[in-house]
Amino acid sequence: MTAVHESVLDAIGGTPLFRLARLGAGVGAPVYAKAEFLNIGGSVKDRAALSMVLAAERDGLLRPGGTIVEATSGNTGIGLTIVGRQRGYRVIVGVSDRSAPEKSDILRAYGAEVVLATSAVAREDPRHLFNVVQRLAEEIPGAWLANQYDNLANPDAHVRTTGPEIWQQTGGRVTHFVAGVGTGGTITGTGGYLKEVSGGGVTVVGADPESSTYGGGDGSPWFVESIGHFLHPETVEDRRPQAYRPETVDSFERIPDRESLLTARRLAREEGILAGPSSGTAVAAALRVARRLGPEDLVVVLLPDSGRSYLSKVHSDAWMREWGFLEEPAEAGRPAVREALAAAGPLVVVPADATVGGAVEALRDVPGGVAPVALARAARPFGVSATEVVGSVSREVLVAALADGGAKPGDPLGALLGAALPAVGVGQSVAEARAALAGGGRGAAHPAVLVLVDGRVAGVLSREALSE
Repeated sequence: MTAVHESVLDAIGGTPLFRLARLGAGVGAPVYAKAEFLNIGGSVKDRAALSMVLAAERDGLLRPGGTIVEATSGNTGIGLTIVGRQRGYRVIVGVSDRSAPEKSDILRAYGAEVVLATSAVAREDPRHLFNVVQRLAEEIPGAWLANQYDNLANPDAHVRTTGPEIWQQTGGRVTHFVAGVGTGGTITGTGGYLKEVSGGGVTVVGADPESSTYGGGDGSPWFVESIGHFLHPETVEDRRPQAYRPETVDSFERIPDRESLLTARRLAREEGILAGPSSGTAVAAALRVARRLGPEDLVVVLLPDSGRSYLSKVHSDAWMREWGFLEEPAEAGRPAVREALAAAGPLVVVPADATVGGAVEALRDVPGGVAPVALARAARPFGVSATEVVGSVSREVLVAALADGGAKPGDPLGALLGAALPAVGVGQSVAEARAALAGGGRGAAHPAVLVLVDGRVAGVLSREALSE
């Protein structure tokens, strides 16, 4: 019989398991997906949102007529808006300016007030999303900051609901649980419950972007939203969420962005599951785990949210090509940028904290005399993310400034930075690269273009290189 509820809040949770019969074909253990995108707000965060609001009411932190304030990549904000508006609260949601635009549209549709702010600066910077939201919560009378990262009602939601559901749905046969780690609430609560109820028999695996610090990466940016732990090079104190209990996680599978995004696309096209990119990360990790197991094992992977929030990103062929995640055979007469990149010289990137003299030396043998400038990191095992590029530098400009006395070799580079170079994906055509070089008909011509592979700078093509 179809369930009847008095409120949409009563329908949060109770999501089904689907066997990944096609993606999981030929692996050692069966893989079942916990379809959290079927929650009323489209994500697993509905559970945490309801739990946090009820706990705040119970503890007297949120009173009638109050305002819910939160910083989010989108999903928790959507859950809080649904719960908050149902219960009569004003809701203000701070959203990262790098989140998919669909999420802000959804938030506004549910009645939230959306404030966009950056998360690509040091954690201590007053412009940082969390600091913007913190100030709002302090300034608005009757406001309550949900603070999902440190709110223990977040993991508690999964101890009470998600974990027991998985245990019941699998008849206690689950042996491995795989999930991404963002705030850590989902994996801590669900994984902790499954470990306890199984007497330690369930292995908990974190699915993490390759450069996230949770799994041992350098903290540089990645392109899968809502999971991982980013570390800006200028952040002074690296704080981990209190909702996350690292002892719950037995191991991590570190998944490159391309594998995550292409797996999310395969979920839609082969399994009929339109899920977001973090689901791609989790499924890629689950398949790796299942290949090492046998038929007596059973893997459950949690799919956090719906792909409807990412139609302009992972599920867009154009976006995937522009960021260098999708490469297709070049059309006849339209050579791909990959071919031009192969003939380019070695990549030179100038750190933003370089001196004028140091930059001139770095540019000594660079074709075209121009290079991107990026945020400084001690080591770059994963290369330079396109989102870390803060401008460009020209040998011609630097030499002229030194010659006329406008700069000295030991001066900081900052005042002489040029605009960031345009970028094209490695799978785009040379014709598209030339159009970007010319400003796309919308502005001044550029001296070179960046070539992106998996969202990271793989090379620089000068005007001369593209004119051949």
